Amino acid sequence: MRTDLNRVLLLALGLSTLTTAAPASAEPAGNAKATQGAVAIDTVHPGSVVRWPGSAIEWCELNGRRFKPMAGACVLSVDLDALDELIARRSSGERIDTLRLRVGDYPYKLQRLTLKDESRVNLSKPNQERAARERARLLPLFDLDTARSFTLPLAAPLETMPEGGRFGSRRIINGEPRSPHTGSDFAAKSGTPVLAAADGTVGLAEEHFFSGNSVFIDHGDGLVTMYFHLKELFVEAGQRVTRGAVIGSVGSTGRSTGPHLHFGVRWRGARVDPALLLGLGDAELSFVGE
Repeated sequence: MRTDLNRVLLLALGLSTLTTAAPASAEPAGNAKATQGAVAIDTVHPGSVVRWPGSAIEWCELNGRRFKPMAGACVLSVDLDALDELIARRSSGERIDTLRLRVGDYPYKLQRLTLKDESRVNLSKPNQERAARERARLLPLFDLDTARSFTLPLAAPLETMPEGGRFGSRRIINGEPRSPHTGSDFAAKSGTPVLAAADGTVGLAEEHFFSGNSVFIDHGDGLVTMYFHLKELFVEAGQRVTRGAVIGSVGSTGRSTGPHLHFGVRWRGARVDPALLLGLGDAELSFVGE
């Protein structure tokens, strides 16, 4: 597993013409000149992570949300449903650079599933209402603004990691199109220990209609990891956990076709491929600008 941040984060992009907003107290934006280090970014695929380096970066911004740089760069998470995004960074001396992040289609695979329990596919009104209540409980977790307590790459959520994935795949369940898969599935025997990917605080640990027994951990800087379909829960909301701590066991609760761990990641609200932050991605990081 790679330990260098520069190899953990996937950058799927092409380079185009220079573009930037005007520095503070400079010419109007319409007449702005290109600033050193500002490069137009094209064809980033949804679910990826982009690293935009610069000199003495003070803050980064995506969709109006500001955050601190990592390792001398703006590390930007691109949601699975993202369209073009406007990103910005401010360097010392009040210089502000902006870029249009162009998000292109990505050929995620098609996944066909068959579930015997039809009630998990076509929900009754009470189950629809339950799922809506559970979603409402989750959303605040993705807006938390706590101090960063993790390092990259994240630790594996299973002691022995099998091949897994299908992040972003378009799913057909019992012949009907459903939302894309937002995590990575890892097959494992029922009862296999599930481990925390990093230090953090348990936001929720409870049973949900779709995800079954679930654990959500806040690691700071907007990073939340998710562990679904667990057989047992060994932690509770508000509990502080350390990297590698046992938080539950593999099961098949909720909407599941068999024992496995669904491992998901949200970073600053965006659903990204967990393989990137686990250091399992094959692509090397490329540098932009400078």
